[in-house]
Amino acid sequence: MRTTANDPVDAVLAVGLKDLWYPICPSEFVAERPVSLRRLGKKFVLWREANGALHALEDHCPHRGAPLSMGIAMGDRIACGYHGVQVRFDGVVMSVPGSPGCKLEGAKATRSYHVTEACGAIFLFNASSDIAEPPPLRLPEELTSPEYSNFLCYTEWKGDYRYVLDNVMDPMHGTFLHKQSHSMAEGDNTASFGIRETDIGFVFEKEGQRDVNFDWTEWADTDLHWMRLAIPYPKTGGPGGSFVIVGSYTPIVDNIAAVFHWRCRKLTGWQKDTWRFLYRNRLEARHWNVLEQDRAVLEVMEPDANQREMLYQHDMGIVRLRRHMRNLAKEQLAKEEAAQESKSAKAA
Repeated sequence: MRTTANDPVDAVLAVGLKDLWYPICPSEFVAERPVSLRRLGKKFVLWREANGALHALEDHCPHRGAPLSMGIAMGDRIACGYHGVQVRFDGVVMSVPGSPGCKLEGAKATRSYHVTEACGAIFLFNASSDIAEPPPLRLPEELTSPEYSNFLCYTEWKGDYRYVLDNVMDPMHGTFLHKQSHSMAEGDNTASFGIRETDIGFVFEKEGQRDVNFDWTEWADTDLHWMRLAIPYPKTGGPGGSFVIVGSYTPIVDNIAAVFHWRCRKLTGWQKDTWRFLYRNRLEARHWNVLEQDRAVLEVMEPDANQREMLYQHDMGIVRLRRHMRNLAKEQLAKEEAAQESKSAKAA
């Protein structure tokens, strides 16, 4: 996706905004051996201690720049495989075996990142600078309340993550692209939409139709950007109310996106067990088929497709979200410029 050539705002958005939490991979991707992941315009190394404690550093040894992910995890640190330099989880060099006592020892020479786990995923705080504590990870109730059961659906798509945002902020496509779905076959082919502001974002919703099809999308900012929608279920879908989808999307590299969807349903007790069994044995394959319909469209869209659009009323939500994201990017650029000016003034 491109907006204007050499646009600094677009460059910020392409790699993800700073000072936000992002899901970066499913929890099972990371064990005790170091793992290298490209996300958010950077390369990270992640590993666990024997007790399960999770750590993340820039995948770069401060000595010669070799990937730390090719080294050996030693509890709370990694020994670089190139020359054995040991870097602790906080980025401090603890040992330089080839030159003990050199000035590199004791220096905080590698960027460290805060990571946490929730709902089957690892989240990383994309800090603009080193911070002692990040804000808490705040997830929607479908992912935190015991009244809900959820499954993580993770995939990677060939395309800009912002096209995934656009797709989710477009309820009307469900009426057409997904019309063969058992849960999205109902409702009018025409609709008017409105935007309703919330304390943490906004809801883009059909007017006069609710709980019939894919009728609304919510976008929220809780120091994590996430989206939420609900799909009504027929009785054949088992116990519980509407099927809720919570999504969050992370750039991997240019035109590859990490796509996280949590599929949620509100139920407890035996109904929860029944639904989880039914989901795994019958419904999951259907939901993957619906997701594949989205992927098939988005992966063949040209990178500049958003520059040759003729939008109409159904696209108000997309316009609203794009404008908001650009404003956030402008705010980030202004902060970076102010910080650089302050640094230059102090140096003078």
